[in-house]
Amino acid sequence: MKKMDIKNIKHVEPFVTKDGSEIRELLAYRNSGVRNQSLAEARLPIGASTTTHYHPKTEEIYYITQGSALMQIAEKQQEVTVGDAIAIPPGAIHTITNTGDEELRLLCCCAPAYEHDDTVLVEK
Repeated sequence: MKKMDIKNIKHVEPFVTKDGSEIRELLAYRNSGVRNQSLAEARLPIGASTTTHYHPKTEEIYYITQGSALMQIAEKQQEVTVGDAIAIPPGAIHTITNTGDEELRLLCCCAPAYEHDDTVLVEK
């Protein structure tokens, strides 16, 4: 058996995605044996939003671990907070805005794995 793939967030270097959020990719094909999905933590400062975008191929799940935000998918908006899981189907135009008084943190699960090339920015 190969070694276990275990990544601790304290040791994962952040990078900025095409939508403008800072993420730490915990597990994906780039750093583990995972092949069909990715798991990352995204962080947004107070008042910040991701650039409105969609993913033609990728479905996402956001899971809020810290803070509160306004989630928008297509024309629908809803306040979200710690413990909320949000389903984002492929092709759904979406953005999230930190409406709280602390940094927003959320886990992002993508299948297939996150790729800059599968992120299409939408002009407002």
